[in-house]
Amino acid sequence: YLQYNVHTEAVQAALAKYKERKMPMPSKRRSVLVHSSVETYTPPDTSSASEDEGSLRRQGRITSTPFQSHSNVEPWLNRVIQGSSTSSSASSTSSHPGGKPAAASNTFPCHSYISTDNHSAPPDVTTGLVEHLHHERPQLASVRGVPRGYNSSILETADGVPVNSRVSSKIQQLLNTLKRPKRPPLKEFFVDDFEELLEVQQPDPNQPKPEGNQMSVLKGEPLGVVTNWPPSLLAALQRWGTTQPKSPCLTALDTTGKAIYTLTYGKLWSRSLKLAYTLLNKLTTRNEPLLKPGDRVALVFPNSDPVMFMVAFYGCLLAELIPVPIEVPLTRKDAGSQQIGFLLGSCGVTLALTTDACQKGLPKAQTGEVVTFKGWPRLIWFVIDGKHLAKPAKDWHPQVRDASAEIAYIEYKTSKEGSTVGITISHASMLAHCHALTQACGYSEAETLTNVLDFKRDAGLWHGVLTSVMNRMHVISIPYALMKVNPLSWIQKVCSYKARVAVVKSRDMHWSLLAQRDQRDVSLSSLRMLIVADGANPWSISSCDAFLNVFQSRGLRPEVICPCASSSEALTVAIRRPPELGGPPPGKAVLSMNCLSFGVIRVDTEEKLSILTVQDVGQIMPGANVCVVKVDGTPYLCKADEVGEICVNSGATGMAYFGLLGITKNVFEAIPVTATGVPVSDQPFTRTGLLGFVGPDYLVFVVGKLDGLMTVSGRRHNADDVVATALAVEPMKFVYRGRIAVFSVTVLHDDRIVLVAEQRPDASEEDSFQWMSRVLQAIDSIHQVGVYCLALVPANTLPKAPLGGIHVSETKQRFLEGALHPCNVLMCPHTCVTNLPKPRQKQPDVGPASMIVGNLVAGKRIAQASGRDVTQLEDNDQARKVMQFLYLADVLQWRAQTTPDHPLFLLLNSKGTVTSTASCIQLHKRAERVAVALMEKGRLNVGDHVALVYPPGVDLIATFYGCLYAGCIPITVRPPHPQNLATTLPTVKMIVEVSKSACILTTQVIMKLLKSKEAAAAVDIKTWPTILDTDDMPKKKLANIFRPTSPDMLAYLDFSVSTTGILAGVKMSHAATSALCRSIKLQCELYPSRQIAICLDPYCGLGFALWCLCSVYSGHQSILVPPLELESNVSLWLSAVSQYKVRVTFCSYSVMEMCTKGLGTQTDMLRVINLSCVRTCMVVAEERPRITLTQSFSKLFKDLGLSARAVSTTFGCRVNVAICLQGTAGPDPTTVYVDMRALRHDRVRLVERGSPHSLPLMESGKILPGVKVIIAHTETKGPLGDSHLGEIWVSSPHNATGYYTVYGEEALHADHFTARLSFGDTQTIWARTGYLGFLRRTELTDASGERHDALYVVGSLDETLELRGMRYHPIDIETSVIRAHKSIAECAVFTWTNLLVVVVELEGSEQEALDLVALVTNVVLEEHYLIVGVVVIVDPGVIPINSRGEKQRMHLRDGFLADQLDPIYVAYNM
Repeated sequence: YLQYNVHTEAVQAALAKYKERKMPMPSKRRSVLVHSSVETYTPPDTSSASEDEGSLRRQGRITSTPFQSHSNVEPWLNRVIQGSSTSSSASSTSSHPGGKPAAASNTFPCHSYISTDNHSAPPDVTTGLVEHLHHERPQLASVRGVPRGYNSSILETADGVPVNSRVSSKIQQLLNTLKRPKRPPLKEFFVDDFEELLEVQQPDPNQPKPEGNQMSVLKGEPLGVVTNWPPSLLAALQRWGTTQPKSPCLTALDTTGKAIYTLTYGKLWSRSLKLAYTLLNKLTTRNEPLLKPGDRVALVFPNSDPVMFMVAFYGCLLAELIPVPIEVPLTRKDAGSQQIGFLLGSCGVTLALTTDACQKGLPKAQTGEVVTFKGWPRLIWFVIDGKHLAKPAKDWHPQVRDASAEIAYIEYKTSKEGSTVGITISHASMLAHCHALTQACGYSEAETLTNVLDFKRDAGLWHGVLTSVMNRMHVISIPYALMKVNPLSWIQKVCSYKARVAVVKSRDMHWSLLAQRDQRDVSLSSLRMLIVADGANPWSISSCDAFLNVFQSRGLRPEVICPCASSSEALTVAIRRPPELGGPPPGKAVLSMNCLSFGVIRVDTEEKLSILTVQDVGQIMPGANVCVVKVDGTPYLCKADEVGEICVNSGATGMAYFGLLGITKNVFEAIPVTATGVPVSDQPFTRTGLLGFVGPDYLVFVVGKLDGLMTVSGRRHNADDVVATALAVEPMKFVYRGRIAVFSVTVLHDDRIVLVAEQRPDASEEDSFQWMSRVLQAIDSIHQVGVYCLALVPANTLPKAPLGGIHVSETKQRFLEGALHPCNVLMCPHTCVTNLPKPRQKQPDVGPASMIVGNLVAGKRIAQASGRDVTQLEDNDQARKVMQFLYLADVLQWRAQTTPDHPLFLLLNSKGTVTSTASCIQLHKRAERVAVALMEKGRLNVGDHVALVYPPGVDLIATFYGCLYAGCIPITVRPPHPQNLATTLPTVKMIVEVSKSACILTTQVIMKLLKSKEAAAAVDIKTWPTILDTDDMPKKKLANIFRPTSPDMLAYLDFSVSTTGILAGVKMSHAATSALCRSIKLQCELYPSRQIAICLDPYCGLGFALWCLCSVYSGHQSILVPPLELESNVSLWLSAVSQYKVRVTFCSYSVMEMCTKGLGTQTDMLRVINLSCVRTCMVVAEERPRITLTQSFSKLFKDLGLSARAVSTTFGCRVNVAICLQGTAGPDPTTVYVDMRALRHDRVRLVERGSPHSLPLMESGKILPGVKVIIAHTETKGPLGDSHLGEIWVSSPHNATGYYTVYGEEALHADHFTARLSFGDTQTIWARTGYLGFLRRTELTDASGERHDALYVVGSLDETLELRGMRYHPIDIETSVIRAHKSIAECAVFTWTNLLVVVVELEGSEQEALDLVALVTNVVLEEHYLIVGVVVIVDPGVIPINSRGEKQRMHLRDGFLADQLDPIYVAYNM
């Protein structure tokens, strides 16, 4: 029992070192905490990780030791939960003068969840500013920052975050945790070289190395010659069946422990004969026999029916058929059942033998036949109960041949990756193995043996079905179901049958210990061998020691315990012999775990914490040769003090993997060689999959299995060892029945350890989190390795192996597919991932002169491009007429005189009916009435600012021109949403205040809303300027229409909220307004005879220009479709395009997305729509083109006649609302593929489509007439060459003339409009767009016959994330994340204090929420080499989106930090 206590004490000692560690606990929404209920008591069937259900013994080490309670738990936990409020209050004190530090520990609520009723404010830690916080900083949905005069420094610290946010305090803790000194990292950066990622693993020069001599091949004792030893196993059966028919062969027990049937040798022989005869003669298909000798047959027998199994097994052998024993499939979806099906299929199995009872229990199809299980071949099920068997004909005798090299049976084995293989055992091997076991175990005729193991495979089959028949032994078979009910049953049977030998696993010993106090009268004195079949598991020693301690007083002699080692490929490898059979005394080794991880054996004396104590598994088998070879690559012999894979050469090993020649050669035909490459033998060896070494007295020691091996950063760790350490951390409180699985997954070129445990139904959140933290620390201390992910799942939810253990490969599969559904997750990528590429160091900048020279030498042209020249394009009279008007107001009056009834606007409602129209004269007259109202009712002066708060429609357009007529400056503002005043009204108020509007024009409905009680709750309604409604205006003629004195006078203000949450208003002069309209007119060929359809918001940017300005300038008719109407009728826009046969149409990404998602399934219903009229459909955007969306839109509506060339995008920004627009002429937009890794270094590297890390970029339309574009270096401001990434600068007559005001970042911005290059052409004045992009000369020719220059927009500079010295575009990370799991609907990323925060919207059940944490972390590591700091899982629709369909990441960030998102789960990665 010592080992148990030693390991537990080691773990506790290791943990004691860590008392002070604070980690932020994940936040979870309450509903996620409800676990699925679990039966209150289930018998102790299951155990933890190893797939052969082998490791339950570990809890025992803890439960049966008097356990010291750890008093240090509580304070540590409280600290975790309260959050490190000290750090938060420290920041609050420094941030405002005169602030008192907040009370340090009571500020944080003790439950670290964000509760669902989170409308109440988080407690205040500032100095009495609570009222301000909640009124002036409402849940800002569209503008960041606080109106001037509210001393923002008081409200916020660190990047505009309210101090009292619980989230930020947790992040502070996370940062503190991450700042802890890590172990010196291994020098194994892979250099992110563009050609290839080189992962350079420099081994640590001080790591232990093997120093012993090269081992030699170990020879077992020779197989003894036995007189009259039968020539085959069947010959032995025939002999006993005919000469000793009454002799008992096998006794079966029921679940109460009663003997229900004893099979005699006579019965076994006669029934096997009957079965063989029936199989060969009575089963036919189309008058042909169904089976011929050598065919494979599946044996499907429950664990409780050894008798029928034995008859079936020997019946098949007699009929020269090959039995393939498998588990009984219970449901169609058993863990691993599909792979078993694959094995049966590859073995060509068509027949399955089973019992009547078992056949009745199998799931049936409607026809009454057994269903075909998933992945299985079609099988004929044959029941072998007596009544179905025929009596053999008189003249029929089976061939009882001598043992040959033909296949006798196939044993299945499931590998680490979950695939199932069949191992073929020949008749000769089977006989030789029985011979070797008989000699090694000293079996004698008619001995009694109790078998607790599965008799279908492995040691249970070898001892309890094969060798027992060879020696006419009597086997008492103890079913698994009986062990579940009564773990002591095997000991009672040993006692009552006076058994000489028992075959058990260490878990059977462990279970009987838990129940031993009820048994006073058992005696184990009859046992001469207690064979421990899983002695190869290093942790079996604790069960053996503990068992001996307890049962020595009941007659158990110490030398009786005989651990053995075996593998499916090599059968029994070694077994400890009792002294009377000449075995040496047992050995024990205390090894350093650190050295073992380097594959070196060092006996450890000093370091008491990380040691592994292993017992020997005895000597090798008689007649075998054994050596130990290196695990990877060529099988070189190991040195004496080196751990390697044990290899066996003997006549008693498996032959091959059925049907798999390649891996067979590797495993069954290994040729071990010496260091000089000389083969050690001319005979092939079989690799056993066991890792170990040979110790003194030629005893074999096993320290692990190849299957459980995890190689992390070049060091090897054994899954079983990690499980044992986890179990030593007070498991009884948290882990349901010790069920823990450990496996590794490959992320970013290395194995990462994942630990999954079933959580007890009654364990609380805090307890579990605390247990997880302690497990991490224990594993870190004892194995010096980090756990990448630790997940807790509800009890009874991990997939089970046939005998109740955890099915590890299936668990791993579910983890990788995101189907584990954990209820708690803790990821530690910061600790584990040490092989990221080195952070990029910025090179000192090259000087301008050398750059120019460099470009010239390289033959590069400077990246500069321009649209067509405007002056040469005006061709007809009409156009020149419009040209002479500098002012739009003049154009409207001229149109009202010359073409008064020409219709300019049609507005559609959601039903597609026209609700209002405006001809030239109607618009002019309405504008006049507005102008009169402004002057008379509003008493406004020329130059006053007027806010127009209207829904999209003709009123908005009329009031705009009314303002121009009156000489006022209009500002269009989106009206507040009546159902969502709290978030939308503050933006309206902000724009009205910031634009210094003297008056608001609106409708009566909105006017009431602005003054309502609900509005008062969101803003101060007393400070609104004059509000006029324009619903009923008197028909008055304007005395004189205002004419600006200069074209540079201000025409209107354009306010927009950028995606980074900055509200910026730009000034548009009359000259720029007309120039803008002219450019668009030329590019799109707009004439009065044309109709265009617009489905855009009319409040800012190009949307506003197209909606309000262009029709008046060019005279074409605009069909206005408010995007909001699509919510009730998705097909509205496309129906309108089809109905009016529109050639040119504009929409936004949101509209396109609504159509793609909403109409994707209904294309049949849309047959009435015909889109063949559309020449160009342009998406108005201020971002990189969303190529996947535009492509899926084109593909989807191709069937409705939409030309593949029609869809394109536009590009504009604050300094110039229309830089590119595809228009009607010119070449189609081109697409290039660039290397995403190069982009991070601000470089463009063109690659082939489909190459790794490639990113498609589509040209953003054609540069407009009159617009010049150049690419400038973001820092030196020098011009860049063709295909170089830099900031896009623009020069054009329709550039805005400057910011009216920038709200949120005053430091901007004068130079945005008046930038000059630092060298080259230093005269031209450019405006900086704030977007990264590049120009590339293509092979195409444009309208003027020149080669066409394409502009590619990569993304906004403001949005980019600077991480590890590289520049990331959020959209690239988001695209990867959305691909990670089918339930991720949308994603947004932002950074906070250098931590990457990923917010994902979960479209699915909340139980999937925690599956996403690991998948998101993995994909961002793999594709972007970034470690995610925080994963936030929210409901669909939480990520705010603006009218252009762009994500408002900064609002999301503010909402997250102010605890306003109500997330389902927040995971803080360690």
